[in-house]
Amino acid sequence: MNTTMKLWKFILVSLILVSCSAEESFAQEPENLRQEVIVENLVFKVWYNEIYEQPMKLVYTSTNRVKNVDRGSMNFHKVNGYHTSDNADYKYNIYDKGHLAPAATYSDNMDNLKTTFSFLNCALQNQYLNRGEWRLLEEQERRWDDSENLTITVNLVFGENHIVLPTGGHIPTDMIKHIYFETQSNWRCLEFENIALNDIDYITFNINPKFNLKKKGLPIIRVSSISHLRNIEA
Repeated sequence: MNTTMKLWKFILVSLILVSCSAEESFAQEPENLRQEVIVENLVFKVWYNEIYEQPMKLVYTSTNRVKNVDRGSMNFHKVNGYHTSDNADYKYNIYDKGHLAPAATYSDNMDNLKTTFSFLNCALQNQYLNRGEWRLLEEQERRWDDSENLTITVNLVFGENHIVLPTGGHIPTDMIKHIYFETQSNWRCLEFENIALNDIDYITFNINPKFNLKKKGLPIIRVSSISHLRNIEA
């Protein structure tokens, strides 16, 4: 085979390889992603953004459930029919797989516990926030629900210049909890920056239960850093 024939053969093979690679990449590119899809199950109701690969809002109830099962080494799982974040988004960075509806709150049976480990219930949360003040607030919720049921709404906020990971996940800049005390008919609302927090005193407040959330919005205390969550009194 002469040099010219070898050259043409090399060019032809290269073109085929490039074409296959392009087709594979195109096939892996997600299509028809939804800005909002609403999913409801026995544990939570979530408004999910498939473009951001993150929940935008999630509602759950905290009641005095008896713990019957342990999470052990349970891992998060994807749900068929929904484009969410996955394990790749949480590797080699500072972000935890942060539960919005807490696993410990739904440890009354294995089905509920497994449902909390859905990526639909998972946020890219700074590991220090997730393991620190956020965890302490979840513990406080479970103390509050010994005397009355709570309905809790979590909102994720994405600032104009929020971080987008190479894997596709968008990092929320802030996380807001609206905690509704069903017997007292009042709210406590807190906003956390999605960063590691420092220590200052924790502040609580109540609002009129007739305050119209849709028309006026709830007043929110922005918490740039908190501690002493164990000392909160209902």
